[in-house]
Amino acid sequence: MTVATDTIKLSTRGHTDIHDITAAVQSALERSRLKNGIVTVFTVGSTAGITTVEYEPGLVSDLQRMFEEIAPSNRPYKHHERWGDDNGHSHVRASLLGPSITVPFTNGRLTLGTWQQIVLIDFDTRAREREIVLQMIGD
Repeated sequence: MTVATDTIKLSTRGHTDIHDITAAVQSALERSRLKNGIVTVFTVGSTAGITTVEYEPGLVSDLQRMFEEIAPSNRPYKHHERWGDDNGHSHVRASLLGPSITVPFTNGRLTLGTWQQIVLIDFDTRAREREIVLQMIGD
């Protein structure tokens, strides 16, 4: 068994900005030359999350609206009092989504459904440079 680690750098706009990173994950997998195993996709930081979705404009809009309904950006958060900032909702949203997923791969290809893409969602209140760590384990 072999472990390979790679990273993806991504510029985001914040405010529930959603990016399809599937092609970048697949490229890293190809560089690793691993054929069968799993890849963990992990975002560094506490105001973004990783998941899979059908990446299309309607669902992107639906997700943005849903996160605003669950953790509204315009309400007070104890986090604001503690740190004097404005991104309490960003931390809440990211903690609900989670920082990582694990995807199996077979014959050097991610095992995703036809309409399933890997996305990073940046919930912070400003543009960010995001780092996504990929750890691939397999043979």
